[in-house]
Amino acid sequence: MTARDLGDRAGSRGEAVGARKPTMADVARHAGVSLKTVSRVVNQEPHVRASLQERVQAAISALGYRRNEAAARLARGATMLTLGLVMENISNEFYSRLAAAVESAAARYEALVVFGSYEESADKERMLIESMYARGVDALIVVPSAADHSWLAEHASLTTVFVDRVPPGLESADVVLLDDVRGGRAATEHLLARGHRRIALVSDDEGISSVHDRATGYRAALRAAGLTADDALTVRGLFDPWRVSHEVSRLLDLPDPPTAFFATNNRAAIGILQALRERPERPAYVSFDDFALADVFNPGVTVVRYDTARLARSAVDLLLNPSPSPRRVKVPVELVARGSGELPPS
Repeated sequence: MTARDLGDRAGSRGEAVGARKPTMADVARHAGVSLKTVSRVVNQEPHVRASLQERVQAAISALGYRRNEAAARLARGATMLTLGLVMENISNEFYSRLAAAVESAAARYEALVVFGSYEESADKERMLIESMYARGVDALIVVPSAADHSWLAEHASLTTVFVDRVPPGLESADVVLLDDVRGGRAATEHLLARGHRRIALVSDDEGISSVHDRATGYRAALRAAGLTADDALTVRGLFDPWRVSHEVSRLLDLPDPPTAFFATNNRAAIGILQALRERPERPAYVSFDDFALADVFNPGVTVVRYDTARLARSAVDLLLNPSPSPRRVKVPVELVARGSGELPPS
């Protein structure tokens, strides 16, 4: 479902369509006119009798119907559709790659992309979305924060697709996700297959659906191996590689330290590398997210990798090809062995 549908869901208007998004066909049935007549009224075409216009407008009001402005603009032949991209931090390699991929995907529709970073601040995220809405962007792609997003009902006319994370408070939204559970499980199973039994988890906020799902995959792999996740080997809520490096060093100083690490994102992986630079230990580690120079280190960093371009294309396609039903697209992941995840327990 699109962001404009949230107002309809919140208000539960229209006995003919219930909780789902009303369509032009619903309006036609409610008004007792043809679908072509509804289309002509919605698109403000001339030569529609006033009495028919009034019936269609009354049905639109009763049902809460709203057309997809982005698709309508494309249908009219407009050449400068504007898409907004709101993400966590453009300085992170994942987001810079995503921004480039969204621009490339949008170019197929001759669309312009404007973007902004909210830098882990839910208040700034809301400000960016409201600012883009006020400036008339046609549609939005959002990598949501962990905060509640039900307030987007205030901007029900703005089509929105969410990427990488499920937006809290919006159960019925169009979302493009990675196969995070599978990736977390594959990374952990890879380490288990090399003989590791004390595998630490290094992650940021598990209130973020992608992080939660990667951790879920990690715990599922441990359970399948007859092991229980050890909270003493779990580090949560860290966004900064420098802080990660200190926590990794702390774990390695335990009387019974981990022999391997699973990093739920590239920042955590970089923190592990920083910590190991000054230490004699050589634990194994796998990162969810590839990153620049990951294959240059000795050993190279074993990663869970995915196609960022496919992630972006899926989001843009959902955005510009609306559906009355909410959609969830899952992009596959793969494990790439480069050496760090193949080290045996010391």
